[in-house]
Amino acid sequence: MNEFLKLLETRFKKNMHRHEHIKWHDIEEKLTQNKKILETLYKMELTGGEPDLMSYDNNLYYVDFSKETPLKRRSYCYDEKALKDRKKFKPESSVETEIKKLGINLVDENMYFYIQTLEDLDLKTSSWIHTPESIRKLGGALNAEKRYDRTFIFHNGADSYYASRGFRGYIKL
Repeated sequence: MNEFLKLLETRFKKNMHRHEHIKWHDIEEKLTQNKKILETLYKMELTGGEPDLMSYDNNLYYVDFSKETPLKRRSYCYDEKALKDRKKFKPESSVETEIKKLGINLVDENMYFYIQTLEDLDLKTSSWIHTPESIRKLGGALNAEKRYDRTFIFHNGADSYYASRGFRGYIKL
């Protein structure tokens, strides 16, 4: 885990614009005192998330900052209901199941917009984002991407899945 902490420190120091006025020493202390958070961050890293600290809405979050949606988190439908309801060519899993395995939360629309002010992400891919129940009840789910220097929020059937669509998550520190 020491090597992983060094990787997080390097990423933290390289990207200070994501967490201005925060000192690595304070973060390292929190991480070493909470092994569960550190293990979750390690899982985020292993699946391609490249997690880094972000200051947002007066809180600190570790968020997936991979340039494109995390590579090992693609080709999933939105949730278990969509997976169950899909009759043909079912994907391997759902975003809902995978975020539970990782122990993270799915980025929502507001957080996704904020992340895009810090970095240009999902320029060739898209990411499922948290979908309000009112949309989900109608069979849909939200996804997001950035094209033409603009962040877009789209909808799709929750049972759809694509090789270029994954999901971004976060954990509150």
